[in-house]
Amino acid sequence: MATYKKRGYKVKTKVEKEKEVSAEEIDSTTAEVFNTLDETASKTEEWVAGNQKFIFMGIGAIAVILIGYLVYTKLFAAPKETEAANEVFQANSYFNQAVNINLTENMLNGMATRDSLYNLALNGGEGKYGYLKIISEYGGTSTANLANYSAGIAYLELKQYDKAIDYLEEFNSSSAEVIIGAKAKGALGDAFAQLDQMNEALEYYEKAFKHSANDATTPIYLLKAGITALSLDTPQPAKALEYFNRIEDEYASFKTTADGKLLDVYIGKAEALNN
Repeated sequence: MATYKKRGYKVKTKVEKEKEVSAEEIDSTTAEVFNTLDETASKTEEWVAGNQKFIFMGIGAIAVILIGYLVYTKLFAAPKETEAANEVFQANSYFNQAVNINLTENMLNGMATRDSLYNLALNGGEGKYGYLKIISEYGGTSTANLANYSAGIAYLELKQYDKAIDYLEEFNSSSAEVIIGAKAKGALGDAFAQLDQMNEALEYYEKAFKHSANDATTPIYLLKAGITALSLDTPQPAKALEYFNRIEDEYASFKTTADGKLLDVYIGKAEALNN
C-alpha cells in the first residue's frame, strides 16, 4: 500500500531533532536548578527558624561590642589622650632644652647640665610627670608611645644603653611619623653599637634606612650601616659598598655634610677590602 506525506509536512533533519533534544535537556536542567535552589532556600529558612535564638544572640553580642568600643573611645580613651598630652608638656620642655643646649655656655653660666635635663625629662619636675610616669599611667595612648621613644633617646644620651634599648623597643614606630620611626630604629643601632654588638647594630641601621626613604635620615643610616658592615669580625665590604654607592647616586647633597665629606674615604676602604 502506497504511503504519502500530508501536505505541509516536512521531515525533520537530524540537526533539528538534536536541537529539540538539547532544548528539552536545557529545560530539564533549568527545572532541576530551580528545584535545587528551592530546596536550598527551604533548608536555609528551616535552619534560620531553628537557630533564631543564636542568631539574635550573635547580633546582640556584636552590637554590645560596638557600643562598648564607642563608649570607651568617647568616655575613657579620648579624655585619657587629652590628659596625657597636657601632662607630658613639661617633660618635653626638659627634653628639648637638653637636645638644644649649648654645653660651653651652660658650663659658664652655671645652668642645668644636659644630663640633669634628661633626668628631669625622665623622672619629672615642677610637680609634673616625667616620661617614665607618663608611660606607666597612660599606657595605650599615643603620648605614652612617644614617651617610650623620648625616654629611649634620653637614656642613650645618658649612656645607659640597656635601658635605651628597652624603651626604644617598646616604641611602636609603625604608628609614628616616618622620620621619628626611622630615628628610633637608628637609635637602637647606636645603642647596640655602643655595647659592641655590631651585628645587631647593623640590623637596626638597615631597618632605619628601609623604614622610609627621605633626605633627612636615609643617607645617615646608609652611611652608618656601611661603616658597621666594614667593622664586623668578618667584614662585609660588598654590602658596605652597595650602601655607600646608594648615597653617591641618590643623596649627593649629603656629601656636603660633615659626615658625608668622608664618604669617598669609606668607598675607597670598601673597594680595597672587596678586591
